[in-house]
Amino acid sequence: MTPPAPLPSGPQLRDIHLPPAPSWWPLAPGWWALAALALLGLAAIAWLWRRHRRQQLRRRLLLDELEKLEARHVRDSDDAALVAALHQLLRRVARSHDEAAARQRGERWRQTLARVPVATAVLDRLMLLEQAIYRPQTGVDVPATLAAARDWLRTAAQPRAWKPHPEAGDV
Repeated sequence: MTPPAPLPSGPQLRDIHLPPAPSWWPLAPGWWALAALALLGLAAIAWLWRRHRRQQLRRRLLLDELEKLEARHVRDSDDAALVAALHQLLRRVARSHDEAAARQRGERWRQTLARVPVATAVLDRLMLLEQAIYRPQTGVDVPATLAAARDWLRTAAQPRAWKPHPEAGDV
C-alpha cells in the first residue's frame, strides 16, 4: 500500500470560471450620448420640417390671395381696385420684414422692394403701382402687373430670400 499523498499546504485551487454576462441595462454612457444625439437630430428635423411647412403655407396663402384679386378683377374689371389691392398686399408683405415699409414712398419703397432678389423689370412694374393708385385711369398692363406681383410674392414669401436692410451695414 502506498502511503497517502501529503496534503498541499495552503488553499485548494478550483477551476477557472467566467464572470456573468454583462447586462444590457443600464446602458453604457456612450449609448446614452448616442440616444441624446439621435433625439436632438429628430427634434431638429421636426423643427426644420415644420418651418418649411409654415413657409409653404404662407406662400400658398399669398398666392391664393393674389388669385382672388385676379378673379375679382376678371369679374368686376375695376383696374383701380386691383391696383390698390395689389399695392396693399405688397406693403403688407414688406412690412413683415421692415416696419418702415408702411410709410415709404419713392426710392425708399423701391429699395425695400429690391431687398427681394427679382428682375429689374419686375421692380419697375411694381413701382408703377404706387403712381397708379392716385390716378383715375390707372393705365397699367394688368397681366404683366399680376405676373410681376406673383414673381415678387413667390420670392418674398421665403424669409431667407430677403437681403439685409441697406442701413444694417451702417450700424
